[in-house]
Amino acid sequence: MSEPGSLPRIGDQAPDFQAVTTLDNNLGFSVWQEQHWVVLFSHPADFTPVCSTELMEFARRYDEFKKKKIKLIGISVDSIHSHLAWLENMKEKMGVTIPYPMVADPDMRISQLYGMIHPGASTTATVRALFIIDPKRVIRALIYYPMNAGRNVEEVLRLVTALQTADQYSCATPVNWKEGDKVVAPPPKTVEEVAERLSHPEREVKDFYLTLKDPKA
Repeated sequence: MSEPGSLPRIGDQAPDFQAVTTLDNNLGFSVWQEQHWVVLFSHPADFTPVCSTELMEFARRYDEFKKKKIKLIGISVDSIHSHLAWLENMKEKMGVTIPYPMVADPDMRISQLYGMIHPGASTTATVRALFIIDPKRVIRALIYYPMNAGRNVEEVLRLVTALQTADQYSCATPVNWKEGDKVVAPPPKTVEEVAERLSHPEREVKDFYLTLKDPKA
């Protein structure tokens, strides 16, 4: 596990924490996660335009994430009162209800734990950090955005789906992969496996080291 304030890495255990959120005044992260994948994302500040568009798009796509057993949770260093006012504002002005919890982290304890404070950007606001955490609470992917560039929610959903597919079928996913596309078969380990691969009629064989197949095949 990474040290507090450092950047967590792929393969690290995601730090556990207790927090006040918009849906629970004492959320225990590991208990709340259950056996789900989690997308944990931070935003620099409440009542900011780019952050608002992101939260609302995550809300619009919420059922798609839920169907894939993915939980969403947001965080910033603003107070719970600010969070609640912001959510009410989006509901009133934009007609969007935020169905996932937003963590209030005014003392920056959790933000520091996940390395979300980048002094070069701001000493008091979180950058746009996003962590994909698997059901074993292992960090499987992390993406950092600058404060002035919004995230692509479609790509976040695609990435989690790719990780789930790779785990389920012991494969990898190629460039621009999306659900339903062929996947990359694991590399051959013996001469016999190379020969079998090169002659396989149901696979798209580019060469022995690059073969595409249906994930279920």
